[in-house]
Parts: sequence; C-alpha cells; structure tokens
Amino acid sequence: MKFTPELKSAKEEMPYEDEFSQQDYAQKLIEEYKDAGVAPNDVYPQSFSLDDVLYWVEQEPEFGKQAVYLDGRTYRPDFRSSLEDMQELAKQGVRILAPPIYALLDVEGGDIVPSAYARQARQAGIDLITWTLERSGPLTGGGGWYYQTVKEAINNDGDVMQVLDVLAQQVGVLGVFSDWPATTTYYANCMDLP
Repeated sequence: MKFTPELKSAKEEMPYEDEFSQQDYAQKLIEEYKDAGVAPNDVYPQSFSLDDVLYWVEQEPEFGKQAVYLDGRTYRPDFRSSLEDMQELAKQGVRILAPPIYALLDVEGGDIVPSAYARQARQAGIDLITWTLERSGPLTGGGGWYYQTVKEAINNDGDVMQVLDVLAQQVGVLGVFSDWPATTTYYANCMDLP
C-alpha cells in the first residue's frame, strides 16, 4: 500500500502549551509511520506548508524525498509561476508539487494542453500530483473551480477522460486525487498503467 497523509494546519497556536511545536507536529506524523513499520518509500507526506515539507526533507530525508508540497499559492489571483521559482523549490529539496488541476492545464487553439506552471515544474525536475478530478460534478457547463482554466474546452462529462489523458500523457503526473476512483482506475486499465 501507498500512503498520502496530509499534515493539516493546527487549530491551536503553535507551540502548543509551549511544548509542542510545528516541527514536533511534523515529526509526529513521520513517527507514526515508523512505529507502524511502514517503509519510507511507501509514504508521501504532504502539507500546504512549505516549512513542513522542508522540515521532512532536512530532518527525515528518507520520507522527505517523497514529501509533497500542496501548492496553495495557485489560489492567489496574482500568482504567476516561473522557472526560477520552480528551480528554487527544487534547490531547497522539493521533489513533488501538488497543485489543483487548473494550475496544470490551459487551452491552446481549443485543445487542453499543459500549463506554463506544469512545463516549468517539469523543466526544474519536479514531479507533479494533482487534485481533485471528480469534485466538480457534471462537466456539461464547463466544470467548476477545478477546471477553471479549461472551461472553454469542456462541454460534456466525457471530457474528464480528455483532462485525465493530458494530465497523464502530456503533463506526466505521478498521480491524480479523485473522490470517485472508478474514472482513474478505468483510464489506468485502458492505458495499461500500473
């Protein structure tokens, strides 16, 4: 089995009771897997906090090499990716980014294509995971929030397969989070993917 635990933001101010810091919290997640005897290469710890990811990279390198930075920067309307930014993340040890689907796709000449973000990340040597394929409901109206960059190229529920194909074949994602895994499983089986 593979595991993708997400370290959520603490509801209490850290350090909690002056004793439990954010780093302690990040370490606790890793310790749970160590105590259970789970191999580091089966765990993809993830966080929206770059500091958490960098902690795992530096303090728990066997787990940190698969740490996933859930890139929430893409929520900001003023965010623009750049090759320099991606190279800086790679230099810090980030090997896997996981933005929402819309950050990895664009439309060119009516076709769904990899976005600048996706191309820059790959050029910097960073792998990609994305989310969430089945969360938008029916795609007959162009999809919802997750499909915002490709709305003009989507007009039916079958277009989810086109999105998935571009993500898998052109972007080269390691994985796609889905609320309903039948679609991704069907695609993987048809394409003879592991």
